[in-house]
Amino acid sequence: PIIVGFLKPCIYLPIHLISDYHESDMRYMLLHELQHYRHKDAIANYLMNFAGVLYWFNPFVWFALREMRNDREVACDTSVLKMLEEDDYENYGNTLINFIEKVSISPFPFAASLSGNMKQMKRRIINIASYEKPTFCKKLKGMTAFILTTVLIMGLTPFISTYAADESRYQWKSSSENISYVDFSKYFGKYEGSFVLYDLRNDVWSIHDIKHATLRVAPDSTYKIYDALFGLEEGVITPQDSFIAWNGENYPFEAWNADQTLQSAMASSVNWYFQSVDEQLGTASVYDYIKNIGYGNENMSGDFSTYWMESSLEISPVEQVELLIKLQNNRFDFAPENINAVKDAICLSSSDAGTFYGKTGTGRVDGQDVNGWFIGYIETADSTYFFSTNIGADSDATGGNATEITMSILSDMNIWK
Repeated sequence: PIIVGFLKPCIYLPIHLISDYHESDMRYMLLHELQHYRHKDAIANYLMNFAGVLYWFNPFVWFALREMRNDREVACDTSVLKMLEEDDYENYGNTLINFIEKVSISPFPFAASLSGNMKQMKRRIINIASYEKPTFCKKLKGMTAFILTTVLIMGLTPFISTYAADESRYQWKSSSENISYVDFSKYFGKYEGSFVLYDLRNDVWSIHDIKHATLRVAPDSTYKIYDALFGLEEGVITPQDSFIAWNGENYPFEAWNADQTLQSAMASSVNWYFQSVDEQLGTASVYDYIKNIGYGNENMSGDFSTYWMESSLEISPVEQVELLIKLQNNRFDFAPENINAVKDAICLSSSDAGTFYGKTGTGRVDGQDVNGWFIGYIETADSTYFFSTNIGADSDATGGNATEITMSILSDMNIWK
């Protein structure tokens, strides 16, 4: 039936159904068919049947096509009524009813499609019975309503666009008075990226490329800071016992092919260690923690073993810094010993100059390193500085290169030598 409907969009009445119609009835039917012809309904029928063939499996498409056909018939009736005198409306409706009666007892296989179901016919008859030719006042009201609706939709367009962009970009709400926009392009070279620095004591932000700084991308291994914290909070690992045995599988990095603790797994960025923590936590628990701390777009729709690796979970450099501030001050309201265990795991160096905490991340797609991260914070006698560097390129955008850029900037700013 689908193919036949596609090949024969125009249905012709068998002669025995119309042979006993009155001349006025024939006039009404002719007017009806002429309106279909005038509005190119045959072409529209081709397109609708084609859509039905393509999406035969989708019940919503079939429902939409049925409603479109119903609306088409009502519109056709309205066009006919505009051409008739008011005294003819009832006769036109009776013609349709008589036609339905004849079709209902006809064995002609295609005629039924002309009449439609009872619900459709009831709608058409009600439309005919209640039809009034539009006056100038009604036309003016209709045009006014159309213009107001158009203005309303156009006015909402920026809001809709902003809402759609919420997922891909962080809508940062910060006072411009404490933000300093700096140009560190010379440090980034061939990479696109941003550098974000927050000086806690002076409450000042320094940002290179605000557009990139609010753009959300995959966190890759920087997410392990918080994944470790979730595991500690749930007791999957503890500050005293974070040991997880190697499963014997051969991994691409030699450091991964051994038993791990939180310290070693964080230092070597061992994926399987944190995947094991996730497996023991379970999807629901991880998602609850991600929402609790407000991690990026909070999207875990990707594969549970890789949702943070160039997949669904994304975060911006500005958000990375905001989360590090919360971590350092334990605004998550987690157990202090668990916060300290994570801090110890990401501590890179400690001396009289201060203590340096950091974590890298590298995103790989089709064998190429396309996303590099280095985030962390520095505690000195003068202040605590939180930083986040992200770089992107078709290749060679690694956490190591992001680290080199960060260290050069921090050195030239006399924050860390």
